[in-house]
Amino acid sequence: MTEKSGDSNNSIHDNEALRSVNKGVDTFARSDGQWDRFSQWIHCMCVVTFDLNIGQALEFVYPPQFTPSDTEMANICYMAFPDSNSGCMGDTKFHMRLRRSTKDNYNKNFSRIFHSYNADCISMLRVDESHFWGFVYFRQKRDPNLPRGYFQKSFIIVSRLPFCNLFYDIVAQIAPKFFDEGKAVIEEACGQINRMWPPLQAGYQLELQLFDHIYQINIPTISGKRSNSVGLQKNMVKEFALNTLSTKILSSVHELELFHGLCFTLENLYTLWELVLIAEPIVVVGTSPADCSHMVHTLVSLIAPIEYCAEARPYFTIHDSEFKEFTREYGKTPPSVILGVTNPFFIKLLKDWPHMLRLVDNQINIQQHQQIQKNIRNGDSVTSLNASNTGIIRKSSPNGSSQLLNTNTITSDGTTPGLYTKYKPFLKKDKNLIKKVLAGVKTKRPDHVQTALLRRNLLELTQSFMIPLERYIASLMPLQKDISPFKSAPNANAFKLDDFLATIEQSGPHLTSPLKGDWKGLYRKFFNSPNFRGWYDSRHRELQLTLQDLQLQALSVANLEQWAQDKQEVEIIDMILKLKQKMNLYNDSSNSSTQEQIRLQINCMKNLLPNDLKNIVNI
Repeated sequence: MTEKSGDSNNSIHDNEALRSVNKGVDTFARSDGQWDRFSQWIHCMCVVTFDLNIGQALEFVYPPQFTPSDTEMANICYMAFPDSNSGCMGDTKFHMRLRRSTKDNYNKNFSRIFHSYNADCISMLRVDESHFWGFVYFRQKRDPNLPRGYFQKSFIIVSRLPFCNLFYDIVAQIAPKFFDEGKAVIEEACGQINRMWPPLQAGYQLELQLFDHIYQINIPTISGKRSNSVGLQKNMVKEFALNTLSTKILSSVHELELFHGLCFTLENLYTLWELVLIAEPIVVVGTSPADCSHMVHTLVSLIAPIEYCAEARPYFTIHDSEFKEFTREYGKTPPSVILGVTNPFFIKLLKDWPHMLRLVDNQINIQQHQQIQKNIRNGDSVTSLNASNTGIIRKSSPNGSSQLLNTNTITSDGTTPGLYTKYKPFLKKDKNLIKKVLAGVKTKRPDHVQTALLRRNLLELTQSFMIPLERYIASLMPLQKDISPFKSAPNANAFKLDDFLATIEQSGPHLTSPLKGDWKGLYRKFFNSPNFRGWYDSRHRELQLTLQDLQLQALSVANLEQWAQDKQEVEIIDMILKLKQKMNLYNDSSNSSTQEQIRLQINCMKNLLPNDLKNIVNI
């Protein structure tokens, strides 16, 4: 099994020579733009191997000039392999998220592309300049020719984009070919992506070719609008015969199956929704990084379309550079973070954390869990699975009788899968939804249908929660009569929690959601969370931009000639400079009529000045 040894540091230092060479060509590569299209989607591809003498070792990076920094590479190496207790044989896919230690020096074109993309796409899919995402394909198999008797190696795609569904497919295409044919496969894949993939943009049906596959994707926009498809260039398609290409349509670039992760803890669905909504600290404990990363991704997606603004680490190890930051003594206030871990050491270290979600042991006792699922399909329903019933699952039969199943052996250390928490939910769960899902288990309803059912109900719940907030923040806009072309744009009014809560009685979420409970108490907790701050900051910026736009439109149609009749020349010049400054706001805008009107206003003001001053304002 894979072991995390102190010798791993040696391998990281051994790669300093590689990095120094790469840095020498970094400026050239970025300036000539030879990888610009590739870099919109992927930062680099890495191979990490396990050496018996030195531990985790960086074997290969491509393109080599984009090798991550020492700290970033150390984190990638440590998290590229499962912990030794995981026992992951064969092929395993999982993902990680790590903090950037350096900042990219984009050229203007690159920055414009990312800025435009982030402005159009939904918040959870934006380019993250402060973090990397790593999508790992790990292979472990017996090999008697190796000193240790095992072949262990990981292929990793490093990206700024959280496209889990897409990149899981991509690594599954590239990694097996690489294990069989070598590094040339990675070089070919990177070159093909750089030549044939379209620019990163939201709202279009994009076609991404890799080897003999074409992926059709659509990155959703804030407005929900879709444009025409962006296909492959004809000269590019010639690289492959058309009849050899297979097309795969991805319904989502980022969404994974919800039911797969939640099926064992459906009773806690609404509690988990609340915990994620208010950004409570949660540690997810499993035996496989695949299970942990999938569950952390599932938890974050519970509150969609709200962006989860706290920290989330799909797979976290004791070697992570943020280990002390996330696990040091916080007293009664652990950080707002969701950690996915497999090392049993974390169970003791984080024993004081308020919420722990233990996953079904995917390696040792999966058969026992399947037996429980079989009991459910035979007509039983799980009605309780939590820390208060450690070691048991309470089972209700159709005739009303209650039985207890001993499940102390479901995990290897004698603890039951489920949510361990003392948290008291503000809302009562929707028993009808849980019954529908359990009925689907009995009738062998496909997992993707179960996921659609869960996702639709969670979306409706989140929308019911957000509608009163959206309605209230819209009321913070100043009145139209307060917007003057001759004064600075007014600011949006401040968000006052008590004023907002006063609106809940008449127009609260109870009008659109079947859930009953203390909605006001939940809003108070949400108000103090990073998720509220992220949502409010985004909406407040939008309000301010709207006010700037309205003020600019008022300025474009104002009678400036009449205004200037009793003004000094210096005031007229100041108005011209103000108009020019406002024009810059519309450099990337499609509002050409407003731009033209502002130009006419500038010319009008210039005509009121003597010739010597006209030359000054033309500079």
